[in-house]
Amino acid sequence: MSNAIPVPALPLRQGTAGTEPVAIPQLGFGTYKVSDAEAERVVDQALQVGYRHIDTAQMYGNEAGVGRAIAASAIPRDQLWVTSKLNNPNHRRDDALRSFDATMDALQLDVLDLFLVHWPLAASAGIDLVDTWRTMVEILQSGRVRAIGVSNYQAEHLRTIIDATGVTPAVNQVELHPYLIQQELRTVHEELGILTESWSPLGRGRLLNDPEVVRLAAELSVAPAQVIIRWHLQHGLVVIPKTTHFERVRVNADVLGFELSAAQMSALDALDRGLRTGSHPDQVQV
Repeated sequence: MSNAIPVPALPLRQGTAGTEPVAIPQLGFGTYKVSDAEAERVVDQALQVGYRHIDTAQMYGNEAGVGRAIAASAIPRDQLWVTSKLNNPNHRRDDALRSFDATMDALQLDVLDLFLVHWPLAASAGIDLVDTWRTMVEILQSGRVRAIGVSNYQAEHLRTIIDATGVTPAVNQVELHPYLIQQELRTVHEELGILTESWSPLGRGRLLNDPEVVRLAAELSVAPAQVIIRWHLQHGLVVIPKTTHFERVRVNADVLGFELSAAQMSALDALDRGLRTGSHPDQVQV
């Protein structure tokens, strides 16, 4: 097993996980659309390359495979960061508590590092944003997770749960890449003390052939994916690229040996076109 990639770890807001300081590795490995059967192999590859931050979800159906890879790795638990997410049918309190137990069993963990509400479901009948968040706080207070957060929440969703409970999510994981830079939402995150985490950081591959990205990659003698991942890192975002190909796993991790200039960062920022490659939060309902 190789040494960990020496990526920065970003501190989460104080008080989110009690008195223990919590910091999340800025570069992680995503497992979206990785089957449970292949999750063990690809997560093992990621850990061999040096990733120490693994992102999964109940919705992905691969927590058991991820858990097998972690268990087989022999990496000390305190050197790994593991995130999972609450599935959409499980927002009501009893369902959420049961499904969290199932997540922990599948991952073979006693303590999870970060647990997120996967989608807000703000317009779904019988589901309440605040009640779901109160259950997440209850899970946090159990001591079985180090931090809690959300995914795909918009500004009004964040303010609703914070105003009602006084507990601010540590993280909001949202679709974010140079075609969708989410500047207004990131500004809200900064105001509220929420860390921004990027899913679909390569725009589901669309950005890899963008002429400006290709130009910058040639200028820097790196791969297009490395340019985009570096853009996320330099913006202070947590980024979780995903691939099932070992060479791409390695390339995506090799992003610490170069920097983008201010002009290069601005050129990538200018690609913003508000393009979502995934669902809009308002469209995802039970």
